[in-house]
Amino acid sequence: MHAGVIAVQGDVAEHAAAVRNAAAAHDAPAEVVAVRDAGLVPDCDVLLVPGGESTTISRLIRREGIAGEIREHVARGKPVLATCAGLIVCSRDANDDRVETLGVVDVAVDRNAFGRQKDSFETELPVAGLDDPFHAVFIRAPAIDEVGPEVETLASVDGRPVAVRDGPVVATAFHPELTADPRIHDLAFFPENEVVA
Repeated sequence: MHAGVIAVQGDVAEHAAAVRNAAAAHDAPAEVVAVRDAGLVPDCDVLLVPGGESTTISRLIRREGIAGEIREHVARGKPVLATCAGLIVCSRDANDDRVETLGVVDVAVDRNAFGRQKDSFETELPVAGLDDPFHAVFIRAPAIDEVGPEVETLASVDGRPVAVRDGPVVATAFHPELTADPRIHDLAFFPENEVVA
């Protein structure tokens, strides 16, 4: 499996390790490439849009010509996992004019919905498709305000969606790469398999 991690800004090494672990569990060794320039995404089977700073990520993927390639990847039905700022960038509406979203996930988000860095938290989160709760790490996390009719909500905190699936895209408000548990990456990239603890 050829996996690309959008690497213009944000977590890269952690996602690379997580996708390798998820792929190894399915006897599908993953080659991971850091995507900083146009021309790499079309060769990727799966794609990760990591956390970081959403305004910076949205600006750089436009400048480098990567934004259109991500949209085409989704249009071809290829899997994507977008986390934290990646969720914001992939949404249809970031409620912030500084973020030019990709519109590949039919949700509207509230940036920093759970507060500042000091308000970061961890919780055992029930996630649809997982047998046991996932230890979710929220850091300056967004939440989802509106969910489109075709979007499946996978997990919520205090009644607000924090993980969704829209076609080939799984998007989370938390950072699954910051744990040793590869099940969210598994859920995104191997959806046909039952995911167990």
